[in-house]
Amino acid sequence: MKHLALFLTLCATAHAAPPGSFFRALHVVETSGRTGPILGDNGKALGPLQIHRGYHADSRVAGDYSRVADLDYSKRVATAYLKRHAPEAWAKGDVETLARVHNGGPRGHLKAATKSYGARVKALSK
Repeated sequence: MKHLALFLTLCATAHAAPPGSFFRALHVVETSGRTGPILGDNGKALGPLQIHRGYHADSRVAGDYSRVADLDYSKRVATAYLKRHAPEAWAKGDVETLARVHNGGPRGHLKAATKSYGARVKALSK
């Protein structure tokens, strides 16, 4: 019986995700909801979610980096990256932790510099 309960829990969390409002909030915080080939971070980030080249490569999503200018593609990249680097936060729908990892890298949730960013995304995703 314990094994069945564990199996069902794992199945439920494997498909869990943050609320749909998470990506809307991230988009607003990053680029005020603008779309297209928006450059940020002194030309180091691109698109509506401000994806860096290394983040794109680390996501392991196929496609040229320039495609992050498209909102749907950038969401796919962010989803893959966050599932890889913050699987527990993804499964719990922990918007603040996910935002901090998006902003500060795989250990971004531990950086003091990402606290206010995470709080802004969390507040907007409610």
